[in-house]
Amino acid sequence: MTTELRRLRNYINGEFRDAADGRTIDVINPATGEVYATSPLSGQADVDAAMEAAAAAFPAWRDTTPAERQKVLLKIADAFEERAEDLIAAEVENTGKPVALTASEEIPPMVDQIRFFAGAARMLEGKSAGEYMEGMTSIIRREPVGVCAQVAPWNYPMMMAVWKFAPALAAGNTVVLKPSDTTPASTVLMAEIIGSIVPKGVFNVLCGDRETGRAMVEHPTPAMASITGSVRAGMQVAESASKDVKRVHLELGGKAPVVVFEDTDIEKAVEDISVAGFFNAGQDCTAATRVLVHESIHDEFVAALAKAAAETKTGQPDDEDVLYGPLNNANQLKQVAGFIDRLPAHAKVEAGGHRVGDKGYFYAPTVVSGLKQDDEIVQNEVFGPVITVQSFADEAQALEFANGVEYALASSVWTKDHARAMRMSKALDFGCVWINTHIPLVAEMPHGGYKKSGYGKDLSAYGFEDYTRIKHVMTSLG
Repeated sequence: MTTELRRLRNYINGEFRDAADGRTIDVINPATGEVYATSPLSGQADVDAAMEAAAAAFPAWRDTTPAERQKVLLKIADAFEERAEDLIAAEVENTGKPVALTASEEIPPMVDQIRFFAGAARMLEGKSAGEYMEGMTSIIRREPVGVCAQVAPWNYPMMMAVWKFAPALAAGNTVVLKPSDTTPASTVLMAEIIGSIVPKGVFNVLCGDRETGRAMVEHPTPAMASITGSVRAGMQVAESASKDVKRVHLELGGKAPVVVFEDTDIEKAVEDISVAGFFNAGQDCTAATRVLVHESIHDEFVAALAKAAAETKTGQPDDEDVLYGPLNNANQLKQVAGFIDRLPAHAKVEAGGHRVGDKGYFYAPTVVSGLKQDDEIVQNEVFGPVITVQSFADEAQALEFANGVEYALASSVWTKDHARAMRMSKALDFGCVWINTHIPLVAEMPHGGYKKSGYGKDLSAYGFEDYTRIKHVMTSLG
């Protein structure tokens, strides 16, 4: 007896559709390694249709008042709360994440973020009108950019979709959103929910692979391309978008330094850092996976961190004792294992360093010490449940090591010395610096990095403004 696979479909102009040419992709549950659904492998015809729908819907949506858009977003937030169990089930099947943590750590912030942008829709302001030339009055208009092509990642499919569509819709743009080819289920469900609230064509979902995303970015219709993904993908998007000078918003990789000074409460720091490093299997661009520890407490800290790793559990979604589930896909499992297999002789695996079980893509909580600044695992993003540890002699060397990578998204400093914390927060070349904590996010504060971590901000008023353009209007008083 065979179980019929679920059939996911694109959402274009208010209706669900298969790919125009009928092509599909198998979707695998990473907790089991088994195919549970198929999704469309969208091609040029599908991209054309979605862009046409979004372009046709844009003028009317642009001209709605901020108050009207606010009401729509508040309805979406309420609907997400009402359908929370369905969204959680889809996301768990997408990712293999623990059910309880998905319910407690993802649904509430997602709903809060939508409500934040609902409020932000009514808070756009320009500089006051004024006369900067005799006989002339100048005003500033802030307008939506138009159709937005958006590509979301597989590590947080639901939440990253919210980070994409909520500010775009709040500002008066229309959206064509593509989820990752490995995690389309929750985004397709979002289309069902959102589609019952917004006018047709305002929100569209295209499933597909890398080529689908490329076709979206290269399409002449979108005024803006936004992606959360790898550095390689971001560079390709920027290159493609440059051909017709599209605006680009990139949130890419990370390699967050966690700088632990000798006056730190070791027990508390280890507890917090281990959670921030292993949560979501380390598949987070802000994860606390590159720890720098003062040499005077290095050995004690490593021993405590290895013990915490050994006590951290990974397992199936319905196990309430696990901190994280599987890696997202077979390629990611291979990538993480490869970093450990290629460790230099001077490195030491203090905990983990191996796959867990032979079903699904689980990897043990891993701690590696004895590393040097130019080691591959220090310089490159692992994106798995692996925490590396290096020692430093003084504040200057800590900064040298912390800033000595190509990524610049997030960082943290652990010390009781306020002046040192302030010096470090100024000198750390990262878009976010946490002090005596790591990974909390709030809707009111911006998220985004520098260097190869990309540009543009998610969340906050800064993220909202990224989806707008500025126009100067000057009128003669004569």
